[in-house]
Amino acid sequence: MVVAEQPRPRRMRADARRNYERLLAAADAAFAAQGTDASLEEIARAAGVANGTLYGHFPTRQALLEALLRDRMGALAERAGELADAPSPSEGLRDWVYAAVEHTMRYRGLSTACLRALEDETSELYAACRGVLGAADRLVARARASGEVRADLTARDVFTLVGAVAWAGSEATREQADRLLGIALDGLRG
Repeated sequence: MVVAEQPRPRRMRADARRNYERLLAAADAAFAAQGTDASLEEIARAAGVANGTLYGHFPTRQALLEALLRDRMGALAERAGELADAPSPSEGLRDWVYAAVEHTMRYRGLSTACLRALEDETSELYAACRGVLGAADRLVARARASGEVRADLTARDVFTLVGAVAWAGSEATREQADRLLGIALDGLRG
């Protein structure tokens, strides 16, 4: 059987690369300040490019979010891998949940975007959110097997909890969000 060779992705021209990087920087600032529903036209304007350039690089809002979050979500999944060998499975899960909330609070609306992406395999965010959910699943399974957390706890529960606390953190004080997270995590105990 002959396997067709995959075409190599074309390298971007220097000006296209600069535009791409400026768009990511403008999106990062806009999403941090205004949430993930920030105006794409304003992002293009802040980057100093035309709307067509933005849509040429990122055909959808989800594609822009995925490019912006790819490394951060990969790091979150890696952190779960590091915590998979924590002496206490529940403490490993707890540490990861705090890291996930910190990550999700960066952009108001991110938790909603990820939860929606998990229901839509065609979403550009699907793979990244699925990767984080899979990483959380390993931590949850280990904590369940140890008896340190509720036997019915799922990674989807944890993912939704992270989103709820991140939302609360955007609507209340950080201290209130941390308190809420502590209460919720206490409720997960087996």
